[in-house]
Amino acid sequence: MMDWIYVGLGLVLLLLAGDSLVRGAVNLSLRLGVPALIVSLTIVAFGTSAPELLISVQAILDGVPGIALGNVVGSNTANVLLVLGLPALLAAMHTSECDTRASFIQMIAATALFIALAFMGTFNWISGLILLAALAAMLCHAFLTAKRHRRACRLADEEDDLEDLEGADPDMPWAKIFMFLVLGLVGLPLGASLLVDGAVNIARTYDVSETVIGLTLVAVGTSLPELATTVMAALRRQADVALGNVIGSNMFNLLGIIGVASLVGPIPVDPQFLRFDLWIMAGASLILVPFVFFKMDIKRGWGIVLTGLYVGYILSIL
Repeated sequence: MMDWIYVGLGLVLLLLAGDSLVRGAVNLSLRLGVPALIVSLTIVAFGTSAPELLISVQAILDGVPGIALGNVVGSNTANVLLVLGLPALLAAMHTSECDTRASFIQMIAATALFIALAFMGTFNWISGLILLAALAAMLCHAFLTAKRHRRACRLADEEDDLEDLEGADPDMPWAKIFMFLVLGLVGLPLGASLLVDGAVNIARTYDVSETVIGLTLVAVGTSLPELATTVMAALRRQADVALGNVIGSNMFNLLGIIGVASLVGPIPVDPQFLRFDLWIMAGASLILVPFVFFKMDIKRGWGIVLTGLYVGYILSIL
């Protein structure tokens, strides 16, 4: 029972500390004069992936790299099937109104690169540098695209950017910024440690592998922020936010989290990943093709299909 409490407590700590770190970093950057556009493309993107990153690093340090890899692969599968499927049951997402083609192509390229490196057998420091270089290239492309769009439209000024930037308060006192940063930096490693320790003990108690725990319990837990964001976006009819959130999160998981984690230590690839889980992840990503390229909305029927596929996947690996 205590192990489940540790997992739950660790997850809550990760979510709260991650949000605190993002708020502190965003407002510190704005107080130092960094443009909101750059903050949104870098600090917010990295900050919202901090829980997954800390879990992966902690798992490698604890000698259970299967949790690190399972967390990323499982989260990417959950992000498409569950994070888009469940909100569609509540309200149709009008994805036909938004253009995410460029981001989607980059996500598929990141997925292909990740799978190719996985077939090398181990994610080592060389794999990590390749993944991080790809992430840097995608961030540069996103920044230049946003800058060109802004210059062409001449509609988005700094105040608009600040309104769209969650947690931004240009007048936040320095003491409050410092408090947010400290809470985030202390809470993240503590939450990661509790969650990984609890997950490992649960795996041993129920005689399942750390990889399966990473693919299921840890992956679903770390996908909760994306699920909450997507539910609110669906209810507010902001399909571009919902779809963009999933695509962006998946790219950061593949390139950023495993990229950094493999610099901490080698991550062996379980043959089960090569036979099954990586292809499920890739297939889930390709399911988005009709919504991205053919202007189809994600309605309730699709929500049932996506959620059903995820339930079937979880049952198959358990």
